[in-house]
Amino acid sequence: MSDTAKVNVTIDGRVCQVRAGQTILDACRESGIDVPALCYMEGLSADAACSLCVVEVKGARTLVRSCVNTVSEGQEIFTRTERVRDARKTNLELILANHPKDCFTCDRNQNCELRELAYELGVRETAYPPTKKLNLPVDNSSPSIIRDPNKCILCKRCVAVCAKVQATSAIDVVNRGQNTVVSTFENSGLANTYCVNCGQCVLVCPTGALTEKSSVAEVWKELSNPKKTVVVQTAPAVRVAIGEAFGIAQGTPVTGKMVAALRRLGFNRVFDTDFTADLTIMEEGHELIHRLTNKGVLPMITSCSPGWIKFAEHFYPEQLPHLSTCKSPQQMFGPLAKTFYAEKLKLDPRDVVVVSIMPCTAKKYECQRPEMDGAFKYWQKKMGLKDSERFPDVDYVLTTRELSRMLKEAGVDFAALPDEAFDNPLGESTGAAVIFGVTGGVMEAALRTAYEVVTGKALPKLDLEMVRGLEGIKHADVQVGAITLKVAIANGLGNARVLLDQIKAGTSPYHFIEIMTCPGGCIGGGGQPLAKDRAGAKSKRMHGIYKEDRSLPLRKSHENLSVQALYKQFLGKPLGHLSHELLHTHYTPRGTCTFAAPVAHAEAECGSCHACGDKPKKPAAKRAKGAKNG
Repeated sequence: MSDTAKVNVTIDGRVCQVRAGQTILDACRESGIDVPALCYMEGLSADAACSLCVVEVKGARTLVRSCVNTVSEGQEIFTRTERVRDARKTNLELILANHPKDCFTCDRNQNCELRELAYELGVRETAYPPTKKLNLPVDNSSPSIIRDPNKCILCKRCVAVCAKVQATSAIDVVNRGQNTVVSTFENSGLANTYCVNCGQCVLVCPTGALTEKSSVAEVWKELSNPKKTVVVQTAPAVRVAIGEAFGIAQGTPVTGKMVAALRRLGFNRVFDTDFTADLTIMEEGHELIHRLTNKGVLPMITSCSPGWIKFAEHFYPEQLPHLSTCKSPQQMFGPLAKTFYAEKLKLDPRDVVVVSIMPCTAKKYECQRPEMDGAFKYWQKKMGLKDSERFPDVDYVLTTRELSRMLKEAGVDFAALPDEAFDNPLGESTGAAVIFGVTGGVMEAALRTAYEVVTGKALPKLDLEMVRGLEGIKHADVQVGAITLKVAIANGLGNARVLLDQIKAGTSPYHFIEIMTCPGGCIGGGGQPLAKDRAGAKSKRMHGIYKEDRSLPLRKSHENLSVQALYKQFLGKPLGHLSHELLHTHYTPRGTCTFAAPVAHAEAECGSCHACGDKPKKPAAKRAKGAKNG
């Protein structure tokens, strides 16, 4: 039967032509009838666990769960009979009987799907006693995500997205009967699993069972400390999403209002992560050229997405030499704020607090990685700081959702704010940096610069459509001088496995690969505003990103005048000695790997870090001896 084959069904007395083989639930929704469901996600999850999607089908003895039954020719479906409505209410009351009654203080009290359905279905009380204990321990082990099993309704949407989209399977359903819960292996906690902190589970959870670990209280405390200089950086995907929390249309760029809002909160300086996105392209682009011209490890894979980095460390540790040594833009910004900027303003780096506004829960994990202390090491040499005085490059990460809560708590009328500009020098950026926020954007930004560095000529067309879009995997051949550069983009970790398995098999044809942890890239990050129509939200945010790119006077990273000045005044050159110390890092094999110590890809490649040419103090094998497997 072809994908376009149709069947005729009658839904609530109206004849409809629908796609053959699709579920009754999808057929009803496409016909304009919103059948409720909590456990269903099209193409991912259809366990019929919640039983809220029941409908009546003529000839069937019992009510039919519409998410797991398909349409057939001549079928008569009834979605709003008294029998159907009573069953849905009863099933929802049974769910509510085992759910905490803390809606006032729950993080999801304004956008909880369970609460909304209770209102829509007319459930005002439940006569059923609880059948489960509501005192299960909360999993606080992760630096990014809090898991509260007491609020879990066993819809299994988180399990499905973790396994089928992200190919990680860090959580699953365990136990039976009344003891059934969603948990980690041996209930060890998210921090002790293969969890990559991406937060996709948070985006699909219909209740408050999964939320980001908030740093709002800590940031408020820093803002009220007059001894601290608190600076903030904002990721590109935030500017096309934060407005959603204040009634502004999805995907609308609100960059100027966002800057004004952050100043109203009391941040001393408002900078842009896009500045260091441009810097990332300078470092990463030159790294790619270095590999191409010096027989380095290929394909080179981007390293901007911390969830992807941890995924590689767990599942593909043998491929760490393929990863760019560049830190992410967030982690490049931190050491620059505490070295270059602190020196410029004569600030004690220990009194500079760096806060990131990110669309990503994995960034909370990334800023706590022990490798991310470039500024401390820089000042340790200059000031003789002790190891006990160590401070991180980035102090706190707030998600887009956390920022919206702070603004509401402070009474900031976001929509009424005027547009304001970022502070300089760490606030200037180009369109190439903006598109970092969408899948394919890092690749496009890198190609815009690499082409001109190699050829000395302007790229004929800046909009590289062949690397754009929300497809799972995209491929392209780009002529860069005499080199036909073969590139690929993986959208989400499940798709990344396809490209990584090709490398493992020795069949990868590519020179350069971009991998984004989250479907859609950062616009679909685990810290973004929650949306029922997730695909539609990502599409609109993507269009907003490209609109912002087109609106900027400079659209290539190497044209950023502040970045050029940074190299002249401070860093020296791309891949130079200081760039290596502050802007590059190494990666750590974890879990089932056979390696025993952190591996910098450059050491695996040539025995020294190609970024600056310095020889390691000790051979890699000696450094590995006795080190614990991460």
